[in-house]
Amino acid sequence: MRPHIAVIDDDEKITALLRRSLAFEGYEISTAPDGAEGLRLLSQRQVDLVILDVMMPRMDGWEVCRRLREAGIESPILLLTAKDEVTDRVKGLDLGADDYLVKPFALEELMARVRALLRRRPEKSDENGYFRYEDLLLDVDGRETLRGDRRIELTAKEFDLLHLFMQNPKRVLSRDLIMERIWGYDYSGESNVLEVYVAMLRQKLEEDGEKRLIQTVRGAGYVLKGEN
Repeated sequence: MRPHIAVIDDDEKITALLRRSLAFEGYEISTAPDGAEGLRLLSQRQVDLVILDVMMPRMDGWEVCRRLREAGIESPILLLTAKDEVTDRVKGLDLGADDYLVKPFALEELMARVRALLRRRPEKSDENGYFRYEDLLLDVDGRETLRGDRRIELTAKEFDLLHLFMQNPKRVLSRDLIMERIWGYDYSGESNVLEVYVAMLRQKLEEDGEKRLIQTVRGAGYVLKGEN
């Protein structure tokens, strides 16, 4: 399931830019042109992240942030502000915002902030800490993997890679996103390291002739789903 991001900003150019850029990265996007409409949107559906402009007509971002937290909405909030004043940043954080970015901003930095905030979401495991997809089971606490009744021995990196796929079933993960999550921003190893690890992981998961679960999406990345 794709993460859903709400963009609340009265600047049509910024809203259009973020809609295109975030959608290209695979996110589901909803927008609102002001604070009041933003609150209405967020009262009607749950989102995974809110990108919230501070200076807006009818209701500013600080008031929206305050009301969201009072209503018990815990989605991460990234504030966009034209002011780089310490008092303004502190005010936003005190009201419950998780991060802020000063306008004008570099799109690459905003995307990095979005990814960092989405990583803080609770993992979708069952009450026993297991991830399950079809006949594949991942025990995060015990660092164990089962395909049916067969135990699979994985290296630390293979386990982390499979864990990422199990957290995002049926969601296409881009190569850049996987590299950032598993190897970090500054990884400078061989360019085909991801392809090598995916191949090794597939070999172990399919050792007894099981069907393929990690699919290649040409030009986009990889996805955990059964074959059509």
